[in-house]
Amino acid sequence: MAEYRIDELARLAGSTVRNIRAYQDRGLLPPPRLEGRVGLYGDSHLARLRLIGKLLGRGYTFAVIKDLLSAWETGKDVGEVLGLEKVLTDPWSDEIPGTTTYDELAEIFGTGLDADEFARMRDRTIELGLIEPHGDEYRVPSPRLLHVGAELVAAGVPLDAVLDIAGQIRDDCDVIAGRFVNLVQEHVFDRLGDPPVPDGEKVTEVAAVVRRMRPLVKTVVEPFIARAMEARVQEALGEHLETIRDHLGEPPG
Repeated sequence: MAEYRIDELARLAGSTVRNIRAYQDRGLLPPPRLEGRVGLYGDSHLARLRLIGKLLGRGYTFAVIKDLLSAWETGKDVGEVLGLEKVLTDPWSDEIPGTTTYDELAEIFGTGLDADEFARMRDRTIELGLIEPHGDEYRVPSPRLLHVGAELVAAGVPLDAVLDIAGQIRDDCDVIAGRFVNLVQEHVFDRLGDPPVPDGEKVTEVAAVVRRMRPLVKTVVEPFIARAMEARVQEALGEHLETIRDHLGEPPG
């Protein structure tokens, strides 16, 4: 079995000697085997260090990492816990982000606006999360949303009105998402209970429910918005269409 001095272990694990000593102080890493005054670490230490680095990279706190490692040592499957974390943090859209430039944005959205007005609208677009500064360009998390905005502007809707409605719809969607999450939180997540690291069977069950939620959300929202649009369009434009028909001399449909 290979053995490593602390500096070699740090290099192989992509860590530092200081971090290794800090992990030992926190109880995350077992002490080395001592040979005289020299500490020697084995492959198990290397594997543990790499796992700690991976968990830290995912945003786990030291307290949670210690719980996970304790569960691992008592025979529980940390992989199941990490699998649930992946299900919870994976994006809910298969849309591929794009990029754009200031000039391209100005060409699409800047009609009728002077430079200062467009700069203000650009800043609002950033605040809404529709674009993100990325060097000399802008990252576009959802090209579909940007396309919708471009179509509305092309149809004659002022850019500030488009951004107003985008913010309102974003807030409405947050409410809808909150209702779904609260439903699952109440009836599924709360079953996890204590201890902080649940058993594998419960983790697998929750992960499966979250996977089911992905298509269910779209399945529920799309029919409701379609029916609501039908009713709203008929209500808002009914009288206007009647006026057009009267003007053209056409009988009511």
